[in-house]
Parts: sequence; C-alpha cells; structure tokens
Amino acid sequence: MKLIGAFGLLLISLGIIFKERKKQDTLYIFGGLALEAYSIYIGDLIFIILQIIFVISAVWDLWRIKNK
Repeated sequence: MKLIGAFGLLLISLGIIFKERKKQDTLYIFGGLALEAYSIYIGDLIFIILQIIFVISAVWDLWRIKNK
C-alpha cells in the first residue's frame, strides 16, 4: 500500500509541473485516488476527508474545462 501512496504523491507532484489544466487535473484525480486508497488503508480520517475534497475539486475543475 505504501507504493500506491507513493505513486499518488508522484502523480500529484507531476501535476504541479504541467501547465495544461486538463493534464494537471487528470494527474490530480488519479494521484488523489491513490492517496485516498492509502489513507483508507492507514485509517486516517482527516487524510481521508482531505483526499475526498481534493479529488472532487479536481473532477469539478476538469468537468468545467471540458464543458466550456
């Protein structure tokens, strides 16, 4: 599970580097889901809630960009 968490962290870090919003949001979504799985595994309620909010906001932003 630590590898999944580390992979999520890597994806989110790569999302920061990219300038194109669609790529950023996609990396944020998949990275956030990986970190969500890890946070559920470790049972950290605050981290779980944070990742839910993070993923929802990334999905919302990607949806807004695609529907412009």
